[in-house]
Parts: sequence; C-alpha cells; structure tokens
Amino acid sequence: MRILRVVPVVLLIAVFATLGFAQESSTIYQPTVTPQNSGTTELLITVSLVNSQVVWAAGTHGTFLLTTDGGKTWKSGVVPGAEWFQFRGVRGVSEKVAYLQSIGNDPTNFRIYKTEDGGVTWTKQFQNKLAGAFYDCFAFWTPTRGISHSDSVNGVFPDLRTTNGTTWESIAGNMPPALPGEFSFAASDTCVATQGENNAWIATGGAPIARILATTDGANTWNAYDTPLLSSPSAGAFSVDFRDPLHGIVGGGDLDPTDPDHARTAISGDGGQTWRLTSRPPVTGAIFGLSYVRQIGTCNRPLCKDVARYVVVTANTGDAAWTPDEGSAWYVLPGVTGGWAVAFASPDAGWLVGMGGMILKISF
Repeated sequence: MRILRVVPVVLLIAVFATLGFAQESSTIYQPTVTPQNSGTTELLITVSLVNSQVVWAAGTHGTFLLTTDGGKTWKSGVVPGAEWFQFRGVRGVSEKVAYLQSIGNDPTNFRIYKTEDGGVTWTKQFQNKLAGAFYDCFAFWTPTRGISHSDSVNGVFPDLRTTNGTTWESIAGNMPPALPGEFSFAASDTCVATQGENNAWIATGGAPIARILATTDGANTWNAYDTPLLSSPSAGAFSVDFRDPLHGIVGGGDLDPTDPDHARTAISGDGGQTWRLTSRPPVTGAIFGLSYVRQIGTCNRPLCKDVARYVVVTANTGDAAWTPDEGSAWYVLPGVTGGWAVAFASPDAGWLVGMGGMILKISF
C-alpha cells in the first residue's frame, strides 16, 4: 500500500496451540509488561525473534536493533545508504544473520538487505525497478527460503521468492489475479505469515473484499479466499498469523480517522479457506500487528501448552489487547499505546515495539 501514515497502531493477539477453538485450560494467565531501553527514539515498526534471548527489530531512518541477552541490553545501528528508508520488515536467523526489507518514496527504495556478521556490514540482495510495485512484507520458512509480497501492478502481484537466502526471483506468474485496487498494508511486516515448510498466507485489502491468499506448496501455487473483514481503499486485512496448518487469525480495520470502529479479527479452522468473525476486540482504528503466543523450541511446562490459543493485538489508535481463546474473550493490555508490532519466542518472552523507540517485553 502507499506509505502508511505514522500512527500509533498495534494489535497484539496471543493464541493457544490446541487443535480446536475450545479452550482446554481453565487457567487464565495474566500478562506482565516490562519496558526496556532501546537506545533509540526512532519509530520501531517490526520485530523478529530467533529465541528468548536473540531478538531483532527495525524501523525508520534505516535503523535496526539487536539484543542477545533477552532485552537487558540493545545495540542499535543504521544501514549505510538506507538512512532515509523505513525498514518495514526484519527476519532474524541468529545473532549474526538477519534480513531487512525497506520502503521509501521512490520505487528503488524497496530493497532487501542481509547481514552475516551481526549488523556490522549489510549486503543488498534486491532493489526494485518495477514502477508501481510496493513491497509491504516478507516472511521466511527457513533461514534461506522466503517470500516478499507487493501490492498489485496492473492486476498482478509481482511477488518474490528466495530458495537460497541470496537471490530473489519473481513468482508473479504463480500468484492469483488481483482484484481492482487490491493491495496489502505495510503495517508491521505481518501481512504475510509462514508456517511449517511450505504453508503461507497473505492478507489483502483495498478492494471491495479483504482476502487471504494461501499456498501449501512453498509459493508454487496459490488460492484466494474471502474474509468477512471490512475492505475499502483505506481498509482491509492488515495482519495474519497461523498456529498450525489449519488454525489461524487475521486482523484488520480502517485507516480513515473519521470511521475508526472497524478493528476486527476473524479465525479460520481450515487453513484459511473460510473465516468467521470473533468477538470485537477492545481497540479502534486498524489492527496493525498480531501474534500467537508461540513457543520456539522445546518447552515441557504446562504453560507452554495452555497458552497456545492466546493472541496479542495492537491497533493504530494506540490500543492493545489480548485474548486467551482466539477471540471469544478480550482484555485490554493496560498502559500500552503507540505499538506497531508484536511477536513471541515463548509465553514468557514476547516483545512489542512501536513509537519513540518503545520496546516492551510481555510475559504470561
């Protein structure tokens, strides 16, 4: 989508990883929110977790951040030559390896960078040359396999794929036809979600229908499915996440400040083919980011299983909320404003980033 206005929007969603929509535990774990010192005042737009200790974040003026001690200390830097770009996408692989995706006012400002030395140096892997393209989000299945999604150009999504972590090729011919006016929102790098080895989902808006584009074969073929979220030239589906191949959640809303009461979420139990609205989350505007409270790696504690259907969401009017049951019940996340993105490495290690260099650690 055309560059989003800088508005404090974040919707956090934590979801239990159970096989159905019914909650299996009667225990409701309450979140605690702890501010951390990012060392920057830039808007932080996106966050990626390698594990509970290694976290990457990125934002405006070419800024990236890295912690290797669970947020006790953060190192910030600026990618040379990207000082006037916004990084709307980050993917951390390790404390040494990460990818960044930028946007800017010129089509050539859409770039993908990679570091293999913890941010000391960056290699430019892709620079857009297609007029009208606008790369909103990217996501990865593995450290070397990923996709990048663009708004449609002349009815075609000029999306990209890497299979080696080095070069990017067009998969425009694999994508379903775009609806007139269809695009995605570069809100928090979560308009694309990947799961497993080959599953991915893309959230769209702008057209009369907000859709989910889905693949189960690593982006070779795609299907398009309708969602019940409001869609218009300023509205649609902003953020999507899946906790397994079948169960997922999508959030959206409207950027029009005169019509802010459309922040909604919907859930799917069939891999994104059909969606039903959840209860209305206690936020307004548009849901910029959402995440299941997932567990990266092994965890044998009951908490890790019990919170599989927890979701945290943030919205552009500054609100944030969470649900323990994929949207049947919602609770305000108190005192959280100006958030853009959220992600979890474990139930007790999640991070929310946003305005003014804000970094909050969330623990359930």
